[in-house]
Amino acid sequence: MKDRDLVRHYWPNELRPAFDALFGVDDALAEVVASSTQPALGAIRLAWWREALERLDSNSPPPEPRLQAVASELLPRGITGAMLAELEDGWASLLDEQPDIERIGEGGARLFAIGAKLLGTDDQRLDPAGRLYAYERARRKQLMPIPYPTEEMRMLAGHRFSRRLRPLTVLARLAARDVKQAPAVEPEAAPGRAAAMLFHRLFGRVD
Repeated sequence: MKDRDLVRHYWPNELRPAFDALFGVDDALAEVVASSTQPALGAIRLAWWREALERLDSNSPPPEPRLQAVASELLPRGITGAMLAELEDGWASLLDEQPDIERIGEGGARLFAIGAKLLGTDDQRLDPAGRLYAYERARRKQLMPIPYPTEEMRMLAGHRFSRRLRPLTVLARLAARDVKQAPAVEPEAAPGRAAAMLFHRLFGRVD
């Protein structure tokens, strides 16, 4: 079992297919980076995804299940292909000889901004929550060592997210748990992680 299997239970039933589509795109980009032994070829594959997502705003989706899910679940909810295409840059940075931490974090911030749009709400601390999630996801996938995200942890300390946002920000709660346990890597869906998710659901805190 993966963390996502637990997190999906927190997503509103009516939005679960939309969130599946959103994270399906992010997963596809992550898979490209994780499986690329040659950065140049990985960059070409990422560019294909970026362009395919952009084309969804004016064309029917190709026979690719994740793109078809975007067309059926996200476009009708006001999430454009162009918005999703912006997720590519953070992952593309991981193919560089010296990855740009800022771009990696921005990818997470954009992902959370789209998720918040689906939930119909926002929060001034959503940006650092998304960045924290992106940093720890890259570290978990062993794509690069991520420096301790001091600024993000500081900005989130003591903050309580609204109940409506918690199905999304629960991912930042897991990321904060990872930060505190580093360099150890806790197995996904472990009992302690399930407890941390419940804590976030009740109190809305990331730290």
